[in-house]
Amino acid sequence: MPSNNTSGWAENVIIADADHLDRVAFDLTVNFERMLERRIPRADLARWAECVVLDGGLREGDHHTHLILIHDPKKAAFDNFTPAHFENELNGQAFNGPLGEFTISAIQIEENVGGDRLLCDTVAYITAQPEVKRIMIIPDEERDYDTVRQLLRQADPDKHITLFAMQPMPGGNFRQEILGYSLMSALGIKGEEL
Repeated sequence: MPSNNTSGWAENVIIADADHLDRVAFDLTVNFERMLERRIPRADLARWAECVVLDGGLREGDHHTHLILIHDPKKAAFDNFTPAHFENELNGQAFNGPLGEFTISAIQIEENVGGDRLLCDTVAYITAQPEVKRIMIIPDEERDYDTVRQLLRQADPDKHITLFAMQPMPGGNFRQEILGYSLMSALGIKGEEL
């Protein structure tokens, strides 16, 4: 992980509830297959991550982004993304593109720690890291949104924070983006098809 800081964190971090993300991708796939009358392939995880950082305000350049995927221990892999397997294909892997290097960490929820707690603890920890400047968060909207919104009240106002949800949610000291747009791109759905 190339970095000029002591803790090793990238300047840009995506924190995602992988199980929620997978469910939303499934719902979009089912709906768009009916609407477009064609098969929708699995979402391209790298394409999705690039779209998320673009929606989070990053522009082309030699950046470093850390993608953190928090997943249930009962799920070894995404059902609706490629690559899919958390441990064998994603954890510890990296890819490069026009937005720089992306490194991936897949973190399994411990049995005695709920997914909501792990996601919120991760958000609190990452927002406290001085070298992290841009944070994109994909929480489970129904379960975690309010808790994350409250946590972010204590975040450094100079950090560029974006929360992603499928619909506009009550605001806070962060930007909001619609999660569906990045997923549509990753699923290969083009605007002219709609």
